[in-house]
Amino acid sequence: MEANRQQWNEDLKTLRGLLESGSDHAGALRLCLRLHAQTHSAALDGAAGWSFQDEVLEGLSLPALRVIPPGGEHSIAWIVWHLARCEDITMNLLAAGTPQVLLSGGWAGRVGGGIVHTGNAMDAAAVAAFSAAVDLEALLAYRLAVARRTREVIGGLQSADILRKVDPARMALVTAQGALLPEAHEVYAYWASRSTAGLLLMPATRHNFVHLNEALRFKSKVVKGLRQS
Repeated sequence: MEANRQQWNEDLKTLRGLLESGSDHAGALRLCLRLHAQTHSAALDGAAGWSFQDEVLEGLSLPALRVIPPGGEHSIAWIVWHLARCEDITMNLLAAGTPQVLLSGGWAGRVGGGIVHTGNAMDAAAVAAFSAAVDLEALLAYRLAVARRTREVIGGLQSADILRKVDPARMALVTAQGALLPEAHEVYAYWASRSTAGLLLMPATRHNFVHLNEALRFKSKVVKGLRQS
């Protein structure tokens, strides 16, 4: 599947240019939606073709998602949570000014794991505790629900919205709702400095891709560890 990842990266460069130039608003949104879909389950949009998430999860049992591989900082379950939370927060609170799916859909109680923040700046013990406690089926369903909402947000963007900077009042909600740990100040500063275009690139597309690459690297180590245990 390496060719799919190479093409995805090339298409992201095209998307960046379209967003920055404003030359083809409709084309930019179509491409953004396709790249976004390819970082989620094919259940989101089977017409998007290749699914990076499905490639990562293929052949893995649910318990395997809890494993933190040797030399790794995270489990695949943590990665899925982190991706879902960053996308939920940025696309809803920051880009659209609407409630987080985690809260509006009652997902916090269903997913469990004991946290509502993105997972940035967690220590190793906290990551391990989350990975052991989270409801994996609910976690995957939550990420899919976030993705569906993101598509609504992207589809509703007007050309004037693309280069608009994040509203400081919306950033204040990130803190008020505990969406980031206080120690994750660099993430806060990064989001606060972005435009909508910046959020579409990172995290709604590229951030997903980067961490799915991380999960793919973990996969063989996770499988090997389970076989040896």
